[in-house]
Amino acid sequence: MSTDKRQFNIAICGLGGMGNWHRETISKIENLHLVGSYDIREERQQFAREHGITPYPSYEAMLADPNLDIVTIATPNDLHKPLAIKALRAGKNVVCEKPVTLSSADFAAMAAVSDATGMLLTVHQNRRWDEDYLTARNIIEAGTLGPVFRIESSVLGCRGIPGDWRQEPKHGGGMILDWGVHLLDQALQMIHEPLKIVYATVDHVTNELVDDGFYTDLTFESGLVFHVEVGTSHFIRKPRWNIFGRDGSATVDWGGPEGSQGEIVCVTDRSKNDAVPIRTAAGLTKTMAPRTDDTIKSFPIPHVHSDIRDFYRNVMDAIDGLQDIRVTIPEVARVLRLMEAINQSAATKQIVPFE
Repeated sequence: MSTDKRQFNIAICGLGGMGNWHRETISKIENLHLVGSYDIREERQQFAREHGITPYPSYEAMLADPNLDIVTIATPNDLHKPLAIKALRAGKNVVCEKPVTLSSADFAAMAAVSDATGMLLTVHQNRRWDEDYLTARNIIEAGTLGPVFRIESSVLGCRGIPGDWRQEPKHGGGMILDWGVHLLDQALQMIHEPLKIVYATVDHVTNELVDDGFYTDLTFESGLVFHVEVGTSHFIRKPRWNIFGRDGSATVDWGGPEGSQGEIVCVTDRSKNDAVPIRTAAGLTKTMAPRTDDTIKSFPIPHVHSDIRDFYRNVMDAIDGLQDIRVTIPEVARVLRLMEAINQSAATKQIVPFE
């Protein structure tokens, strides 16, 4: 990237775990300078000082800084809306952590202020840069599996909801808003067709106040079913992705330094379709007999690399009119409406039409 671009000054509101993640990321991006932070907790103000950051004494003082270009908001979910609106009205561009707010109506109000002030509002949908997601999307788009009829996206843990604001409804807790916002955004980015119907159930295994897991089937116009599940009481994990097509299947798991793990298996000879029955449990089956090696072929996962720093690079270029913003207001609004449809389906135990 060219070094002759102008420098942007950025500050972080909320220097907790995710705010610190932003601090670490910003430190590695050219032309982006962290000028300060603010947190209501004195221990996080002290944390800033210990890491070479001069904390602002208040949010108002942050917004009054004439040299500040961008505010990143990394507070509990229920505070995003008022803090973002204040920043926009103060003439600052805003990067907001996900979920951007608790309802599509609230987001429409935020977007209206962005439009009125001419300041940028975008959301840190960082999981668009997950390499397992990009790898799975690449497999689908390559057509290797033939027409895809089912995709399964799973994130399962076994520690319950963290013992902080994430388990409180008033702060926007629960797994639909926490992990669901990521996986649903990925689904809508991956499948480029209208989403017709939504069906969902939610779990309250260890928490009665907010959902600690959920399952949803998203049926798109072509009939493709995208299954999303998030759980916090699962002690045996599943692959991150399972993808099923007419001509093959693929599994993709979380990536490490060597990239995403998994495999692709495709049929090579459909003419040899008959099978010798095999014994399974207390009976025989011909239908579920495995294919012979001469009719299928396995392929390694074609790993896709990404750089999360491109999120902020895009924000800077969008402010300067050099690129379109990658996480747009209509995309974010669509995800919020989908989360509302999931909650409606779970509450009514009915299928909900979407688009």
